[in-house]
Amino acid sequence: MTNILDATFGATSTTDDVLSGVNLKGKRILVTGVSAGIGVETARSLAAHGAQVVGAARDLNKAEGATTQVRKDAAANGGSFELIELDLANLNRVRACAHGLLAKGEPFDVVIANAGVMATPFGHTADGFETQFGTNHLGHFVLVNRIASLIRDGGRLINLSSSGHRYGNVDLDDPNFERTPYEPFVAYGRSKTANILFAVAFDERHRSRGIRAAAVHPGGIHTELGRYVDPSRLEKIIEQMNQQLAAEGKAPFQLKTVPQGAATSVWAGVVASADEIGGRYCENCHVGKTVPDDATITAVSQGVRGYALDAKSAAALWKKSEELVGESF
Repeated sequence: MTNILDATFGATSTTDDVLSGVNLKGKRILVTGVSAGIGVETARSLAAHGAQVVGAARDLNKAEGATTQVRKDAAANGGSFELIELDLANLNRVRACAHGLLAKGEPFDVVIANAGVMATPFGHTADGFETQFGTNHLGHFVLVNRIASLIRDGGRLINLSSSGHRYGNVDLDDPNFERTPYEPFVAYGRSKTANILFAVAFDERHRSRGIRAAAVHPGGIHTELGRYVDPSRLEKIIEQMNQQLAAEGKAPFQLKTVPQGAATSVWAGVVASADEIGGRYCENCHVGKTVPDDATITAVSQGVRGYALDAKSAAALWKKSEELVGESF
C-alpha cells in the first residue's frame, strides 16, 4: 500500500496529494463520522480512488445530504459508498451496528475511527459515561473490538486523536469526573489520549495478524467539531499562538483546509508503510516525535506526549474500558 510516487508529504498536503497515483479498487474501508468535516472528505477521497467505503453516522439524514459528492466521486471512479447508522454515545446502538456488520460478514482492509465530539458541556452518554470519554473512546472501543475479526490480516486501524491529548492524561480512577472539577478541554484531552492508547494496545494485540493501528492528529481545522467552543476563546488562543510565533520569527498560525485535515488519516490508512505507523502517533503526514510531558500546548506545536504512547498505560486503559463497558475482548 505504498504511494508509487513515494513523495514526502507535510502539513499542507491534501488528500488528493497523498493519494496521487494510488488505486484502491478492491479495498473496503470503514469511516465513522461521515456527516460533516474531515469524515466526509476522508470517505470522498478514498471512494474517488476506487475503494468501497462504508460510512457510519448517527444522523443518517444529515449524512445523506453531506455525502452527495462522495457518491458522485465513487460512481465516477469505480468506488462505492454506503451509509450505516452508528451512535457512539449509546452502547446498545454501537453493538447493534457491530452486529449488522458481523452478520454481513464482509471484511475491511482499514477502519478509520474518525467520529468524535470536542469540549462539550458536562454531560453523560446513554450509559452514564462522561460525554467525551464515552463517545470518543468507549464507543469506538466497543465497535472496533466487536468487529476486529472483520479486519483482514495486514489491515489497519486509524484512530483520530488530537494535539489536544496534551490537555490531559487518562484518569482511570475518575473517568467520569465524579471527583474532579469538570473542564471541557481537560475532558477532551483525556479522551484524545485514550484514542492514542487504544491504538497502542490494539496494535500490540493484533500485530501477529499483520494488523497495525495508529493514532492521527488532523491539525487545526474549522469544522463542526468546534461548535461548543466559545469563539472568543478560540480567538484568544490563536492570538497567543501568533505572539509566540512572531517572537520565534515564524509566520502566523493558519488553519488547515478540510482536505489538508483529512490527509493524515488517509496517508496513515493506505499510503504509509505499516511498520512505520504501527503503534505510533502521526501528524502532518508523518510520524510525530515524542515531546516532554511539560512541553507547552499550542495548536502549532508538534509531537506526542510520552504518556500517550506508554504500553503499561495502554494495557491499564484496555482493562478499565472492559470493566466499564462490561465486555472483555
